[in-house]
Amino acid sequence: MNTSQTHQRNAAYWNENAGWYAERDIDQDIEFLRAGGSYLMDAERELLGDLRPWCNRAIHLQCSHGRDGLSLIRQGAAEIVGIDISERLLAAAKAKSDALGAAATWVLSDVLNVPHDLDSTADLVYTGKGALCWMTDIDAWARVVERLLKPGGRAFVFEGHPLDWAWDETAPEYRLDPDDGDYFSDKPRHRLFTFKTESTPHYRQWTLGAVINSLIGAGLVIEQLTEHPEPFWPNNPHMPEDTIRRLPHTFSVFARRP
Repeated sequence: MNTSQTHQRNAAYWNENAGWYAERDIDQDIEFLRAGGSYLMDAERELLGDLRPWCNRAIHLQCSHGRDGLSLIRQGAAEIVGIDISERLLAAAKAKSDALGAAATWVLSDVLNVPHDLDSTADLVYTGKGALCWMTDIDAWARVVERLLKPGGRAFVFEGHPLDWAWDETAPEYRLDPDDGDYFSDKPRHRLFTFKTESTPHYRQWTLGAVINSLIGAGLVIEQLTEHPEPFWPNNPHMPEDTIRRLPHTFSVFARRP
């Protein structure tokens, strides 16, 4: 697999779908953030806490249209640098930060080729909520996280739990999906999005062990791993809430560069 070509196909996919996914909500997002709102989940806000004492620069990898990055400023980050491979998603992010007067810079780049002038500049590297599945090389991703962090800087990953990919989304109880119900499968997935597009995206699920071991292999020290019952996406619309919360649907990781 050619990683660069695969990521560029994914960029074309997101550019085609930016209108549906991001551009229609720009004004709504601006007003929500201006009023003090945050698009971070409750668990993220609690874990991150007040960023003002220690986070001068946060780098958001796969920042999409800027909601979470601008929410990190609301959380106390002095500055946000957002990295994404889609021009149209970054244009939506810039429109929001300009309207808000936020200290934000948006960089068009494949995450695996982030400009080296950002190396060792981040107090916090943030990513998650549907980001890692678009990475074709999880070890290369972790090496980028490590090089962007200052010594002593922290990475925070808040991501969908890989178990969610195994369940049949049409069932009212936990039942393995007939096609994708293999937690350890590394094959490309096809059911995540149903946009009508000429581009064919490529994404896959990484196991929890693969994510953690990639960070360790890059030289980072794992400080905390937590599994959470709250989903960030309505994966199981036919399942009762009390059943949903019996298994994890998101996980978070804090890792530090020594």
